[in-house]
Amino acid sequence: MMMYLGLFGGLVMLALGGDILIRGAVSLAKGLGLAPLLIGLTVVAFGTSAPEMIASLRAAYLGAPGIAVGNIMGSNIANILLILGVAAIITPLTADKKGFRRDAMALAMSALFFTLAILLGEANRAWGIMAVVLLIAYIIYAYRTGKTHGEEGVITSEARFAEKHLRLNIALMMDASLILAGFLILGFGGDLLVRSSVSLAREWGLSETFIGLTIVALGTSAPELVVSILAAMKRQTDVALGNIIGSNIFNVLAVLGVTSIAIPVTIGGGLAGFDIWIMLAATVLLMIVAWSEYKVTRVEGFMLLGCYVTYLGLKLALFL
Repeated sequence: MMMYLGLFGGLVMLALGGDILIRGAVSLAKGLGLAPLLIGLTVVAFGTSAPEMIASLRAAYLGAPGIAVGNIMGSNIANILLILGVAAIITPLTADKKGFRRDAMALAMSALFFTLAILLGEANRAWGIMAVVLLIAYIIYAYRTGKTHGEEGVITSEARFAEKHLRLNIALMMDASLILAGFLILGFGGDLLVRSSVSLAREWGLSETFIGLTIVALGTSAPELVVSILAAMKRQTDVALGNIIGSNIFNVLAVLGVTSIAIPVTIGGGLAGFDIWIMLAATVLLMIVAWSEYKVTRVEGFMLLGCYVTYLGLKLALFL
């Protein structure tokens, strides 16, 4: 019973901590006068990926690489097929053409780089350093093209949305306190979730990778779910799309990059034989659907959601 309470408590704390962190960080960044483009490329993107970062770091430290890597891969799959699908069902999504191709190409490159680590069977420190360097290069390039050519892209739209709907408008010291509180809650929640997940895997005879791909991934994707659904309900459709693209880029280059620098991660659990190809297929599907007319319709949203249900069904049938 305590294991299930711990699992539920960890999921709740990750969702709560991520929300508090994003709100405090956006409010602080705006109070300090940062441009929307910079806020979108750093504060919002890092904020929505913070639960994945905490959970993967803790899992790697506790010797559970299946949860560390499965969490990132499962989160990227859920972001596209589940969260984007739900958002598109609420309202058809339209992307701002400016900068969309740049951000979509960055998403594709990060997915291929992730695939390299999976096929190599490890994410070592050299891979992690390269991932972080690629992330910094992307941020610099996106910021420069946004300022000089006006190609702010989908991530900037997310930042403007966050400023309006997530900013708290309180004193800077309070913003900083919220950021600290968010990190503390994330830390406790991540530890509780990972420990409970390891216990659950052992009790049920499941692989840690399976738990990471499903339960942990869904829990750490809570901030993306909240932002995308809120954006869809408010008809800020480019925000819902930008939230997914930015999060998936940061999950690979920032989360796994930093995790592998701190603690090199061995990758197994059948990820190279099945799940990485599902993630790549989901990424290609997103690019085809959104790039065709720069929008995701309700029908396509149901299609994405159906693909996620099918994926979970296959996991249960083949790899449980």
